[in-house]
Amino acid sequence: MHKSEHAWMIFSIVTLVVFLGIMGVAALHDDIAPPSHMQIIDPTKVAQTAPFDKPGLHQTGAHQYDDYVIAHIFSFQPSTITVPVGSTVTFYATSPDVVHGFFIPNTAVNLMVIPGWVSEETHTFRTAGTYLLLCNEYCGAGHHFMYGSVEVQ
Repeated sequence: MHKSEHAWMIFSIVTLVVFLGIMGVAALHDDIAPPSHMQIIDPTKVAQTAPFDKPGLHQTGAHQYDDYVIAHIFSFQPSTITVPVGSTVTFYATSPDVVHGFFIPNTAVNLMVIPGWVSEETHTFRTAGTYLLLCNEYCGAGHHFMYGSVEVQ
């Protein structure tokens, strides 16, 4: 083996070890871990499985709501969600077909909706207005038609 090949191989291995070490330290220090205890659902039976058999907004307490959303090719069901100002909404989203996104700009709501899994995110809407709801994962030829809205009144 030539000296320069040997040097590059050592440099590559050292670089790999350093990067893996940095990722390991960051994961342990910041307590980064893959999501666990996620809900699963049979993607072929989403429309028959409660609570997704009745998608939409459901009040669970004073100013507390759960919203169950199904992301289909190329729409959200329901496409318009209306919530009172000051409400805390927990979004539960799933898909029966392909990977979709569930993104509400100007909020912290940004989910990847994967068939077979139920994605979850909670947000408190403090300002009245219309919030756009977008699919931010390319899901096919009609992806650009996949949008909805959250009406905060």
